[in-house]
Amino acid sequence: MKKVRAALEGISGVHVTPYATSGDIDRPLLSRIVDRIAGAGIHNIVSAGNTGEFYALAADEVRTVHDGAIEANAGRSLLTAGVGRSLKEAIELGRRARDKGADALMAHQPLDPFAAPQAQAAYFKAIADAVDVPLIAYVRSDAMSLGDILSVANHPNVAGVKFATTNLMLLSECIRSSTGATALWVCGLAEGWAPAFYAAGARGFTSGLVNIDPARSLAIHAALEAGRFDRVRELVDTIAKFEAMRTRFGNGANATVVKEALRLIGFPVGPVRLPGLPRLDDSDRAILAEVLRAWGVLAPDAEAE
Repeated sequence: MKKVRAALEGISGVHVTPYATSGDIDRPLLSRIVDRIAGAGIHNIVSAGNTGEFYALAADEVRTVHDGAIEANAGRSLLTAGVGRSLKEAIELGRRARDKGADALMAHQPLDPFAAPQAQAAYFKAIADAVDVPLIAYVRSDAMSLGDILSVANHPNVAGVKFATTNLMLLSECIRSSTGATALWVCGLAEGWAPAFYAAGARGFTSGLVNIDPARSLAIHAALEAGRFDRVRELVDTIAKFEAMRTRFGNGANATVVKEALRLIGFPVGPVRLPGLPRLDDSDRAILAEVLRAWGVLAPDAEAE
């Protein structure tokens, strides 16, 4: 638990899921991507997260992604395996990932349209009860009450709450109501929201940027930890256009922008699966290429094909 919480105070980098031309998972390319993130020193690698298209993967594909990430990481970073969907599936995936070497689990927010807020809290706690590795609860809805969220955060097997709503008043109430035994509150909305979350008392943040430019993400984290918010603002300004593009179409371009950026810098990861946005249009791809050139990860003369 101590090891997991320490890693959560850093960057939780969510790797993409690459596909071969056949549409199947490209296991060798997956290994290259995870190896690059681990080699950069990212603290926690999240496998089969939302940037990894968890809900577009079949159960056997989730297992393939977990296995590939665990092998490629080779123990360098903390490795968190994403689980979810039905409670039975989540527990089975979690136990298997634990047995394969995952250090922690991240339980995705239940997407059932009839999920009651208090039952969503019960879902997280049931997984935490059933699998004996630390759990990170992915809270995307502020429909859950303060008491419901705290009941999850205070579970003895919950290491962190990935808080992924912009309701900072609710986050502040959660933090004010925490004790030394409460789980860590982690910014689940990536680098752009991390300064506001840090000001409220959260620590660490999630990132899709690490797939493209992990050094930039690490620089933002270092500035946050040093309390250099002027430097944080400067660095976040450089990624603002990239992150804004990811929020388009009701966040439907979230993984799309990351995958298009990877493709531009030489990683042929394939399109995003439906119902995500498969590809960017030519105009957005050109804008993305300009951003990557400004970061120095794409050659000035490279074409945005």
